[in-house]
Amino acid sequence: MAAKRTRMSASERREQLIVVARGLFAERGFDATSVEEVAARAQVSKPVVYEHFGGKEGLYAVVVDREITTISAAISSAITDPATAPVADSDTVPAVPPEGPVAPTGPGTSGSASGIAERAALALLTYIEDSPDGFRILSAGSDRAAGTYSTLLADVAIEVSGILASQFAAHDLDPRTAPLYAQMLVGIVAMPAQWWLENRSMSKEEVAAHMVNLAWNGLRGMKAEPTLHSGPADNSNGSEDASGQGADSRTESAVHRHSATSTTESTDAP
Repeated sequence: MAAKRTRMSASERREQLIVVARGLFAERGFDATSVEEVAARAQVSKPVVYEHFGGKEGLYAVVVDREITTISAAISSAITDPATAPVADSDTVPAVPPEGPVAPTGPGTSGSASGIAERAALALLTYIEDSPDGFRILSAGSDRAAGTYSTLLADVAIEVSGILASQFAAHDLDPRTAPLYAQMLVGIVAMPAQWWLENRSMSKEEVAAHMVNLAWNGLRGMKAEPTLHSGPADNSNGSEDASGQGADSRTESAVHRHSATSTTESTDAP
């Protein structure tokens, strides 16, 4: 005689459907996942899925919202409360002299931009390590997930911007540029995280250390009024080469050299 299955409560059934759908969305993506597949894997009928979520869109929204809540809490906590942030092995973090607007200000560099980048990077990488399926859903490119993930990154940038602005002002740098640099820092963390999802050749501590190395060593040497080395491009009189010399200028120089050579040859001729 077959064992009698225990009937799940409504909350248990809802949680089961979320877990099953999460795995399918990560594996196949939103478009390729159907309500039929979710129901079959959960061993329920399609109406049960519709009863709990109204359809695939509603189920996907719940999965995405849950992932966003988890990752948002981890990153926000890492930025605002260093005590709760993941801790990296000190041997993997680049040592940088204490100078510049993002220099360390105490144990763990908790008050510096480098400390913020380190904690945020470790928080994001720890989430990816613990919830690879969740991050695949958020970074898969679906409009439904991508918009929410972009909003999360924008919120993180706003938090970072406020911290950078105060540090910039204290070091005679224009605090109005803080939002731009905050976006750069978030990009340094967000894009490599997507790469690391599928390329685990380095540990999360190593990846975070390299992220911080780029952000830290770049920011601590900032100029108050940076300029481009080549100056503004002007193609009206010909394109410029790597030395900043326009095509017409090069042609003109060649003509002068040819003229000078011709004059010399004429003078030396018998």
